[in-house]
Amino acid sequence: MENNELWENVLGDIELQISRPNFLTWLKHSKLLDKNEREGIVMVGLPNNFAKEWVKSRYHKLILGSLRNIDGSIKNVDYTVVNQNPLRPPHTAAKNAQEEASFLESQSPLLEPEVNPKTNLNPRYTFDSFVVGSSNEIAHAAAEAVAKDIGKKYNPLFVYGGVGLGKTHLIQAVGNRVAARHKHAVNVLYASSEKFINDVVWAVRNRRMEDVKKKYRDIDVLIVDDIQFIGGKTATEQEFFYTFNTLYEHNKQIIISSDRPPNSIPTLEERLRSRFEGGMIVDVGYPDYETRLAILKTKARERGFFIDDKVLEEVAARVQKNIRELEGVLNKVVFYEQCKNEKIDEKKLNEIISEAVQVTPKNITANDVVRAVADFFEVAPNDITNRSRKQEVVQPRQIAMYLLRDMLKLSYPHIGDRLGKRDHTTAIHACEKITKECSRDPGLNQKILLIKERLYKM
Repeated sequence: MENNELWENVLGDIELQISRPNFLTWLKHSKLLDKNEREGIVMVGLPNNFAKEWVKSRYHKLILGSLRNIDGSIKNVDYTVVNQNPLRPPHTAAKNAQEEASFLESQSPLLEPEVNPKTNLNPRYTFDSFVVGSSNEIAHAAAEAVAKDIGKKYNPLFVYGGVGLGKTHLIQAVGNRVAARHKHAVNVLYASSEKFINDVVWAVRNRRMEDVKKKYRDIDVLIVDDIQFIGGKTATEQEFFYTFNTLYEHNKQIIISSDRPPNSIPTLEERLRSRFEGGMIVDVGYPDYETRLAILKTKARERGFFIDDKVLEEVAARVQKNIRELEGVLNKVVFYEQCKNEKIDEKKLNEIISEAVQVTPKNITANDVVRAVADFFEVAPNDITNRSRKQEVVQPRQIAMYLLRDMLKLSYPHIGDRLGKRDHTTAIHACEKITKECSRDPGLNQKILLIKERLYKM
């Protein structure tokens, strides 16, 4: 059987097993490039890195099973990005090569840059890429002052603000500036509060607290993100309190972020609250129109996206919630233009923006949300709503909780009760986790946008 015929049979089989939108989005433009008869390995080509990673992680077992049903000699499947993007019309060789290079370049930012294993800092977060406006200029000035004179000015630096406003970017920018300026002479460490909590729990269980103390106290600049999550966790708060004191007494720099100021974290120990309030507290607010437009232009330029100024101006005028939402709309504009090969006219732009900012239609119910999530991930709705511990339903359930809160404004107790009779804290954790991961993972952001798109079209 020829490669083309074999792949057509496989696609025909898979099309019957997954939803039509998912098939059209991820597999329609795939092709079987090669079959190694001796080793039993086939090579599947996909139009871009995003599609490659998605298909590999989500549909590998389905593809391999279908191939084996047709040809028992096949043992495995590899994936690659094809040289010519089938989503684009044919051009001259030179023009096609130029467009292909531009296309792949624009997709590369969807893959997270490699985090520095020593500092845990993301090299993408720098002062140069941080857009300053009236909503964040004080926080930015304080951060730059700290980077210039670590341990002596504004210690600790406490940055707070709503979700998706750039706190993580700003505090990591300090770390990257210090690391670049001082090289190996200054030890910098960034950690999320979740990482700090996990390290403490591991140390307590394994009687290895000295390892945690050495890790977090033998450094010069400690950056901890989302400190509000350690509130109410006794062992973690205690260890952080002692770590804080040790660093502070030796003039080491401490930088902390939170979604609220210290006096608004109800579960935080008073002694920690007092330490935080003894330094510089700055907030990051919602960006104004000029700042939003500058952010869009900066992100488009950084990623090699070529978007018409009028499109960006319309997005900046109508998407006002936060930077993450702006970036989500920008990603979707690029998705339609470069992955779906659709021209973004006024009608299409209105549709994209409306999905991000419009009020949820009254006819959408909690059952609709659960069903849309289940259909997208191709799991049973009952697995999401009951107490199933299957690994494949963990993320769908968390996304369902997030959407029930974000779109329908349901209470946390109601969400927890509806999805498996769980405690309200489980719903809170799920919503906060998905919100946080959306800022780091454009792929997750794209999933949520696609699910919302389905719901708005119901």
